[in-house]
Amino acid sequence: MPKTFEGSERPQEDTAGEEREMSRLRSMRKWIVVGVAVVFFGYLMTIVVNPYEGERFEKVPHGDHVHYVPKERNEDVPISEFPTEKPGPNERILPDGRVVQERP
Repeated sequence: MPKTFEGSERPQEDTAGEEREMSRLRSMRKWIVVGVAVVFFGYLMTIVVNPYEGERFEKVPHGDHVHYVPKERNEDVPISEFPTEKPGPNERILPDGRVVQERP
């Protein structure tokens, strides 16, 4: 018949083993949380560094409004020459600020 223990009469090696196991689980949880935080922070940084990824233009603040400027902008053309409205799905902003229809 197996020996049973009542109250605090537990063998010392079982208590030490449980403590090691709990410590290992806490350590694993900590590394999982750190890993998730690093991935999340990395994702946020990619959005902050390149907020217009996939867009053909960028929004440039100019006073109390914004201008939509193509990424391949002609630096000699002032910002005020670029449109203040987002181009439509079949429109494109040229490097000189003109908005033209794209070919289908």
